[in-house]
This record gives sequence, structure tokens and C-alpha cells, in this order.
Amino acid sequence: MSQTSGPHLRVMRSQLGLVRGLGASKSGTEHWWMERLTSVALVPLTLWFVYATLHLSRLPRAAVAHWAGNPINAALLVALVLVTFRHLLLGLQVVIEDYVHVERTRTISLVVLRGVVGLVTLIGVLAALKLAFSA
Repeated sequence: MSQTSGPHLRVMRSQLGLVRGLGASKSGTEHWWMERLTSVALVPLTLWFVYATLHLSRLPRAAVAHWAGNPINAALLVALVLVTFRHLLLGLQVVIEDYVHVERTRTISLVVLRGVVGLVTLIGVLAALKLAFSA
């Protein structure tokens, strides 16, 4: 006894319709925009930091600490650290995702990357705050 199913309904879908919702396309746009935003934010922050470093390079530590104690300078230092390491994380994540083809190695690399960048970011923020509050 054979089972017969009803008539087969053939759905015509475009190629885009067939792949929509598949893959990692949901986070790519946000990642791309964050890379661009952090790079744009780094331009004035880096120029400010280079200018400040050149002017502070011959001053004693107490004068540098007094400069860093200014709330605007302290906020800009912390912003520079946060944006720099966020941009670094985004860029290195793309490199790992694009060039590490073994799934387990890729996953471990991404976890280690996030941990190391998170730790270095924390150290940078704490160093900036320590300098700012030592005035």
C-alpha cells in the first residue's frame, strides 16, 4: 500500500528570497558602521592627544597630572582609550573571522581577543583616571 500525498505546490522564489535570513548578515551592517564611527572619532582624539603630548613632554609629572586633572582632558583621555581599543577589537575580529577557517580555533581566538582587549582597555582607563585624580 503506497501513501500518496496531495499535489505538490511549487513556490517560486527569487535567489534573494531563498537566502534572506541565512548567514551572519544580521550583524554585519552594525559592525561596519561601528568601524567607521570609531575611525572618525579617532581622528580628532588622536590629533588632540598628539598636540597635548608634544606640549606636555617637557613638563614635570606634577604639571601633567594637573593638566590631566581638568575634567575635559580626563574625559578626552578616557574616550581616547575606549574608542581606540573598541576600534582595535572590531578590526582584529574581522581579520580572525575572515582568515581563521577552523571553527574551534576561530571561536577560541575571538574569546582570547575580547579578553585581552578588555583587560588592556581597563588598564588604560584606570591609568588615565589615576593620573587625573593624582593632581
